[in-house]
Amino acid sequence: MCCRFICYFLLLLSFKIANVVNFEFFLARRIHFSREKDDHKRATPPVVRIAMAGIAIGLAVMIAAVAIVVGFKKEVRNKVIGFDSHIQLSNFDNNISYESTPIAVNDSLREVLLNTKGVRHIEVFATKPGLIKTKTDFQGIVLKGVDADFDTAFLKKNLVEGEMITFNSETAGNQILISRSTANMLHLKCNDTFFIYFVSGEGMMGVRRFQVSGIYDTGYSDYDKLFAFGDIRLIRRINGWDDDMVSRLSIFIDNYNDLDDLTEALYFELIDKKDRFGNIYYIRSIKELNPMIFNWLSVLDSNVAIILVLMILVSGFTMISGLLIIILERTGMIGILKALGYNNYNLRKVFLYVSIFLIIKGMCWGNVIGLSFCLLQSHFHWLQLNPETYYINSVPIDLNWAHVAMINIGSFAVSILMMIAPSYIITKIEPSKSIRFE
Repeated sequence: MCCRFICYFLLLLSFKIANVVNFEFFLARRIHFSREKDDHKRATPPVVRIAMAGIAIGLAVMIAAVAIVVGFKKEVRNKVIGFDSHIQLSNFDNNISYESTPIAVNDSLREVLLNTKGVRHIEVFATKPGLIKTKTDFQGIVLKGVDADFDTAFLKKNLVEGEMITFNSETAGNQILISRSTANMLHLKCNDTFFIYFVSGEGMMGVRRFQVSGIYDTGYSDYDKLFAFGDIRLIRRINGWDDDMVSRLSIFIDNYNDLDDLTEALYFELIDKKDRFGNIYYIRSIKELNPMIFNWLSVLDSNVAIILVLMILVSGFTMISGLLIIILERTGMIGILKALGYNNYNLRKVFLYVSIFLIIKGMCWGNVIGLSFCLLQSHFHWLQLNPETYYINSVPIDLNWAHVAMINIGSFAVSILMMIAPSYIITKIEPSKSIRFE
């Protein structure tokens, strides 16, 4: 004990006199990186590993949870928007059915919408419920008639067979795009033909012959089973509409975060405008059109918050246990330094430095594990999901480096703050008692 006392005294004296190196940092490095021969007799190595493992697992889970939830929300949201658009303009008298009251769209309305800052693209469409009839089967669908201005990027991305419908003909074509679920249910393939029965405006039943141009599969089963895509001119002909009459007008915007503001701005912009029939325009966002889906997605944010809090608490309490054991193992050293005149504040700094070393090591491993999982899943899609339940085929990943940085900074800050309280145990150690048992 006498030799150890002299060694600590010389170290303390040399660093305090020279004032070249931070003594607390130096001592913390010696404690953390020491490889003494009797380390196998100490509890520190396994405790340190457990503490670092707790931090690593907690951080990896937080990174993966945020990436998965953000990716899931974005995938589902993009599929809903792909079918419906960000904002829709319709007739104020429309009911909730797909047999809608039309509005007339003119160039002045298009100009107002396109000149609105944040609006990227507009397109028109018409919907018409119908019944597909083959030789052996039948199935109800909603035919969504689109025009040449239709943005085909979403459907092309999810096209699994055939090709998109074309609008080159002067008359309404009979090409149709159906979903894979509809094709499987009715045993249809590309280039097959079938009939769709519609109810016309006079209450009479009309029938049209269609040919399957392509088959799509978005994984969003609720919409896949419902919609087929065709030429809007055919629906206009069935309903007896003019060339400027549509069911709704779709508005796509540049930034989803501006959705609420742009919806409000367009509402007040068009509140006093009417079409040539005197119909009032009705503006609704995708959130208003699909409240259940977007309310469900918003609930996921609270789930992520709970996961983050739980993981930080688990990691923090693991670190607290590790720090307390390290302090108790170094009671003799603490007593000797106190006897030499070292104060509690500086001694607490020593063990806070030790905690920082452990936290940084654990976070490094946590980042490696979490980021590796996210990158592998986004590339190989190993974890699969049931699209009937989750609307997507595999666990989605949206790795945002800003989110990763915030998780790391937040975890580090909270972990350090949680170490301050247990470090107060050092102030309770009395030199006379601790040195006696050294």
